[in-house]
Amino acid sequence: MSLSKTQIATSDKVVANNSALQQARALALPSRNEMLKRAPTVQRFWDSNRVLLENAWQEWDELNKQLAEWVTESLISEPLRNAVALAWEDPAREQAVANLWEEVLPGVYQAQLFDVEKLHLLRAYLDGVADAGIPLRPPYGIALNRNGGMLDARSEGYLAAPAFQEFYNLIMDKYMRPISRMLFPEIMGFDTQTFGFSIQYQEGMDTSLRPHTDASAATMNVNLNLPGEAFKGSEVDFFNQETGKVTRTVFAPGVAMLHRGSVPHAAQPITGGSRTNMVLWLYGDRMQIPRGVSLTSMADAKSRWTVPSNPKDSFAPF
Repeated sequence: MSLSKTQIATSDKVVANNSALQQARALALPSRNEMLKRAPTVQRFWDSNRVLLENAWQEWDELNKQLAEWVTESLISEPLRNAVALAWEDPAREQAVANLWEEVLPGVYQAQLFDVEKLHLLRAYLDGVADAGIPLRPPYGIALNRNGGMLDARSEGYLAAPAFQEFYNLIMDKYMRPISRMLFPEIMGFDTQTFGFSIQYQEGMDTSLRPHTDASAATMNVNLNLPGEAFKGSEVDFFNQETGKVTRTVFAPGVAMLHRGSVPHAAQPITGGSRTNMVLWLYGDRMQIPRGVSLTSMADAKSRWTVPSNPKDSFAPF
């Protein structure tokens, strides 16, 4: 199932002279410094080129079907995939899903999200995205964003490739939201909106992230490193606000950490190699998150395994 260099190459594709892909590749991307400072010209760049970039990503996806065809639900770890499928058929069986999530410290859970044996297929797709030559906006305000990108359609300059968007929304709607509702009952109603970005920790560049909380009801952080793609440092610290205890964690390839956005956490400096992550958020309409919500008003299982009918709004944390 491995893909050759020839298969993932995109630069040698022959496209029409006036194609959206060629036009997008010819754009002069704002400088990193301008983007981090959120200069007005940067916002104008993304706004004025939104349709062009969306068309370019669609064209790129069509030219790279050998990559896109693998970005499907088959990448999800089989035990989780099967348990979630049963829960959608009969929510009363959701305990099988809960059993796959280990509480590694109070309020912080981990589970195998992606099949380790297939993770290279997702990385091959994302490597192709990085080499596509289409402007992709890195996360504002996060220092370690040199190879990162915005994943949600609410964000300007997002990864608009149709194959990826279908996969991203599948993860959010079929997996992350109902599982978060099951583990953190108080987020129900504060989970109608989605947000996502990718980041990469690189040795000798932007290497750490200071303690912070997220503007989310729930956060899922997924390690996209491949087996054998080792790195040193870059542990994630979680802070217990009641005890003051700090728990340092390292999670394996394809493993997801799921926690409330209100849990303080930080990334330690990376001292060797690189670590690639996908970070996903849930929050409510107009960026509302739970604040002092009682845990006694728990929804039943049938309500948890549903997709909200609320339309997507245009509010983005950054």
